[in-house]
Amino acid sequence: MTTFDKREEAFESKFAHDEDLRFKATARRNKLLGLWAAEKLGLSGDEANAYAKSVVLSDFEEAGDHDVVRKVLSDFAAANLSMSEPQVRQAMTELLGRAVQEIQNGV
Repeated sequence: MTTFDKREEAFESKFAHDEDLRFKATARRNKLLGLWAAEKLGLSGDEANAYAKSVVLSDFEEAGDHDVVRKVLSDFAAANLSMSEPQVRQAMTELLGRAVQEIQNGV
């Protein structure tokens, strides 16, 4: 194996690792967002965990974050709670940082 081949293999390995980390961080962020939203919706315990799971699953509807934002906003609207898209996206940004930190710390 040449040096070039080793280097290419290292880049591919790093890319795969980074993609795996990105997937895990996004899923964890969505769970944290679900728990955040559940609290605002007055849910706790098993209901909050079930809601958080539904938020995670909503991310598989389409590429990007639009499906998650749409779900949370529609649930807030159904509960007659005022929440804007920028507020939900801000929470997502903050929770992504927390999710990455938790993954790095092995939580």
